[in-house]
Amino acid sequence: MTTGLVVTGGGGWFGRSFLASLAETPLGLPIDEVRVLVHHPTDVPLVQQSLRAAKIYVGDVRSDSDVAELYEGLDTTHLVHSAAVIHPGSVAYFFSINAGGTERIVRGALQRGLQRMVHVSSNSPIGTNPSPDEVFRDNEPYNPYYGYGASKMQAEVIVKDLLTAAAVPGTIVRPPWFYGPYQPERQARFLKTVRLGTFPLVGKGLNRRSMVYTEHLALGVRLAATTDRPGIGTYWIADSQPYSMLEILDAVRAAARAEGLEVVDKVLRLPNAAGVMAEKVDAALQKRGKYQQEIHVAGELNKNIACSIAGARRDLGYDPQISLVEGMRRSYRYGLENGQDV
Repeated sequence: MTTGLVVTGGGGWFGRSFLASLAETPLGLPIDEVRVLVHHPTDVPLVQQSLRAAKIYVGDVRSDSDVAELYEGLDTTHLVHSAAVIHPGSVAYFFSINAGGTERIVRGALQRGLQRMVHVSSNSPIGTNPSPDEVFRDNEPYNPYYGYGASKMQAEVIVKDLLTAAAVPGTIVRPPWFYGPYQPERQARFLKTVRLGTFPLVGKGLNRRSMVYTEHLALGVRLAATTDRPGIGTYWIADSQPYSMLEILDAVRAAARAEGLEVVDKVLRLPNAAGVMAEKVDAALQKRGKYQQEIHVAGELNKNIACSIAGARRDLGYDPQISLVEGMRRSYRYGLENGQDV
């Protein structure tokens, strides 16, 4: 009998952080090997840096043969599924990868004796808070935010339906805005624009955003993967509290200063109407099947996307400890050590 822990999206921001946590402390499950699916050969050395013992498979979640190869030879399986596309060139990719790919991955795992699954979702299936005073809890109704949100909503429904039908337990975790080591270039650009005073602040900056330090997310997934709770649980995994946009920008600048970097204490102030206009353009583009990252992000900058982690604290024992400033310091440090322009 061979039992495998299968991790998809292993070359991504969360994936590398999660694998690094496994290298430091194994899950404690009876697992013979860790198999990691990555999308491109350039991801292979990145995964090897995080977890040298991993067996790495290069493939596409849209390919039946690639998914079959990933599971070949396993008798029982534990699954952490995080493979997804966030900023594609076309809306169609959201659905073929985030929804269709999820279905293929879960069906493949069920055929190989799936014991438990953790699905890494997003805040986007739940949308935005109507006011800065409200926070999302674990069982909010779906209100997806455009194409990405709709595709991740479909993925959640697929996971729930397939696991319930097979009587296999699982956990859906919903992380908000990431920050921390292993960041992609888009996050390095964010750090740099804030540090140099060119970040666009839309509105007054009082809207609240939950964020999640990537090591906090790795911790939440580890706890979800090892819980013995039955059925399908859904939890927000984030920092201990939401932050206003002004608090986020202050923390980024404080982190940069602490790392000895030049900081310009200003922002590019834009009226709230600029965010409203960007969202309208984003909606029009996505209706035509097109996606433009900068416009989409600009349309979100004045939104409230805040959540409560009370459920994860209660049921999983999740207790995030790293402060926003310290996490941002580690983000800058990672960028400087790995040749990013932060």
